[in-house]
Amino acid sequence: MPRIFPLPIDGAPQAARPAFERFLQERGNVPNMFRTLARRPEMMETLSQHLHAVTYTGTVPVRIKESLAVYVSLRNSCRY
Repeated sequence: MPRIFPLPIDGAPQAARPAFERFLQERGNVPNMFRTLARRPEMMETLSQHLHAVTYTGTVPVRIKESLAVYVSLRNSCRY
Protein backbone atom coordinates (compact mmCIF):
# COMPACT_ATOMS: atom_id res chain seq x y z
CA MET A 1 0.00 0.00 0.00
CA PRO A 2 1.43 3.42 -0.91
CA ARG A 3 2.29 5.93 1.78
CA ILE A 4 1.43 8.85 -0.49
CA PHE A 5 -1.72 8.37 -2.51
CA PRO A 6 -2.16 9.58 -6.10
CA LEU A 7 -4.23 12.73 -6.55
CA PRO A 8 -7.47 12.54 -8.50
CA ILE A 9 -7.05 14.07 -11.94
CA ASP A 10 -9.51 16.86 -11.18
CA GLY A 11 -7.78 17.52 -7.82
CA ALA A 12 -4.32 18.17 -9.22
CA PRO A 13 -2.68 21.59 -8.86
CA GLN A 14 -3.02 23.95 -11.81
CA ALA A 15 0.71 23.62 -12.57
CA ALA A 16 0.26 19.88 -13.19
CA ARG A 17 -2.62 20.22 -15.64
CA PRO A 18 -0.56 20.65 -18.88
CA ALA A 19 1.37 17.43 -18.20
CA PHE A 20 -1.85 15.62 -17.30
CA GLU A 21 -3.36 16.74 -20.62
CA ARG A 22 -0.32 15.40 -22.50
CA PHE A 23 -0.65 12.04 -20.76
CA LEU A 24 -4.35 11.87 -21.55
CA GLN A 25 -3.65 12.62 -25.23
CA GLU A 26 -0.72 10.22 -25.56
CA ARG A 27 -1.82 7.36 -23.29
CA GLY A 28 -5.49 7.85 -22.50
CA ASN A 29 -4.73 7.99 -18.77
CA VAL A 30 -2.46 9.63 -16.23
CA PRO A 31 -0.20 7.02 -14.59
CA ASN A 32 -0.43 6.77 -10.79
CA MET A 33 3.23 7.69 -10.44
CA PHE A 34 2.58 11.06 -12.06
CA ARG A 35 -0.66 11.58 -10.17
CA THR A 36 1.37 11.13 -6.99
CA LEU A 37 4.19 13.39 -8.19
CA ALA A 38 1.63 16.09 -9.04
CA ARG A 39 2.05 17.19 -5.42
CA ARG A 40 5.40 18.56 -6.64
CA PRO A 41 4.63 19.77 -10.18
CA GLU A 42 8.20 20.83 -10.94
CA MET A 43 9.44 17.29 -10.25
CA MET A 44 6.53 15.75 -12.14
CA GLU A 45 7.22 17.88 -15.21
CA THR A 46 10.92 16.94 -15.30
CA LEU A 47 10.14 13.24 -14.94
CA SER A 48 7.38 13.37 -17.56
CA GLN A 49 9.82 14.95 -20.06
CA HIS A 50 12.34 12.21 -19.28
CA LEU A 51 9.73 9.47 -19.73
CA HIS A 52 8.66 10.99 -23.04
CA ALA A 53 12.27 11.06 -24.30
CA VAL A 54 12.90 7.45 -23.23
CA THR A 55 9.59 6.17 -24.60
CA TYR A 56 9.29 7.98 -27.92
CA THR A 57 12.88 8.17 -29.17
CA GLY A 58 15.33 5.48 -30.26
CA THR A 59 14.94 2.36 -32.34
CA VAL A 60 13.09 0.05 -29.92
CA PRO A 61 9.33 0.15 -30.58
CA VAL A 62 7.20 1.90 -27.93
CA ARG A 63 5.10 -1.24 -27.43
CA ILE A 64 8.16 -3.28 -26.45
CA LYS A 65 9.42 -0.56 -24.08
CA GLU A 66 6.04 -0.40 -22.35
CA SER A 67 5.79 -4.20 -22.16
CA LEU A 68 9.21 -4.32 -20.54
CA ALA A 69 8.22 -1.67 -17.99
CA VAL A 70 5.10 -3.65 -17.06
CA TYR A 71 7.12 -6.87 -16.76
CA VAL A 72 9.75 -5.27 -14.50
CA SER A 73 7.03 -3.71 -12.33
CA LEU A 74 5.26 -7.05 -11.95
CA ARG A 75 8.50 -8.86 -11.11
CA ASN A 76 9.14 -6.29 -8.37
CA SER A 77 5.55 -6.29 -7.07
CA CYS A 78 5.32 -2.59 -7.87
CA ARG A 79 1.95 -0.93 -8.45
CA TYR A 80 3.55 1.92 -10.34
